[in-house]
Amino acid sequence: MSEGISAWQLVASGDATLFAIVRLSLAVSLSAVAIAVVVGLPLGAVLALTRFPGRSALIVILNGFMGLPPVVVGLAVYLLLSRSGPLGELGLLFTPAAMVVAQALLVLPIIAALTRQTIEDLWREYRDELTAMGVGPTGRVATLLWDSRFSLITALLAGFGRAAAEVGTVMIVGGNIDGFTRTMTTTIALETSKGNLPLAMGLGLVLIGLIMAINAAAWGVRLWSEQRAG
Repeated sequence: MSEGISAWQLVASGDATLFAIVRLSLAVSLSAVAIAVVVGLPLGAVLALTRFPGRSALIVILNGFMGLPPVVVGLAVYLLLSRSGPLGELGLLFTPAAMVVAQALLVLPIIAALTRQTIEDLWREYRDELTAMGVGPTGRVATLLWDSRFSLITALLAGFGRAAAEVGTVMIVGGNIDGFTRTMTTTIALETSKGNLPLAMGLGLVLIGLIMAINAAAWGVRLWSEQRAG
């Protein structure tokens, strides 16, 4: 009970250490989601609208990667960015940039796979109209992505949830360095093991609050769009 009260006091007082960790976590997760969106949305749309040999296998692989073990991704990025790795000269290992790369690789399959399903369903409704209008492949992708933008919010939320909740991947490539690469989830794990429950619980409350707030905002945007359409 006393730990819970202390956690609330930390959050309410605007503890500098706590909110520095929150800022870093948000910067890393939002950057990773942004990268995954830039790549995943068009990738999913193209996969939904084109037919080619091996497409079914690619879809199966993409869907399978949605459940990719985070520690495997972390290990792969670690090997790429280590001094003996092909990208070791960049010096990105144990930096926030490495964490962004790792989280983006985790989020990308989720956004691409959900986008493919959404666009494929919408294409069945729009196919005749867009074909009759002579809209080319690029125009189809752009049109369907725009018209499904509110439905795709679900994909973005799923990606952000995966990124924000990640522990193993960011710990492997970020090193959990105090004041530099320590995120909410890695701090919660560390401080719990040390017995510092107020800080761990305070960060847990902030993390839950952020996810709930983002979901509520997305839900509000979707309701607003449906009301306008109606």
